[in-house]
Amino acid sequence: MGVGLFWWQGRAEVEAAAPPPELVSLADNLPDPELLPITDPGDMEGPAPPEASELTKEQRRFFRYDRNRDWRITRSEMLSTRSEAFRKLDKDGNNLLTFEEWAVATVDKFEGADANGDRELSPGEFATTKPKPSKKRSCAC
Repeated sequence: MGVGLFWWQGRAEVEAAAPPPELVSLADNLPDPELLPITDPGDMEGPAPPEASELTKEQRRFFRYDRNRDWRITRSEMLSTRSEAFRKLDKDGNNLLTFEEWAVATVDKFEGADANGDRELSPGEFATTKPKPSKKRSCAC
């Protein structure tokens, strides 16, 4: 590490003491305009870009699981979407979901929905347990 520091400091000192370039010498080294690449496409023709196609609802659902886009969904790809929900239920973090851990989450959800505390869910109370709709993703193009 000492050698690297010594080299870095020595290089910095040489760079700091270097004279500025002369403007006249830079103007002499400009390339011939005839040799520069064409920047105006003008009449140039080439392959057309591929047309964007609208994916069906089922294709979008498929690609949410197919993470590596190989048109195959592996078991690990299928389970990866559920891992966040699993971690929320796995309170002790040992990657094992016990009945007690599942039961605590279920009881908490039940008690949160039981507004009048009668230990029964009416149709109105049960409707509050419905999963919230996911937010529509805006394009981050």
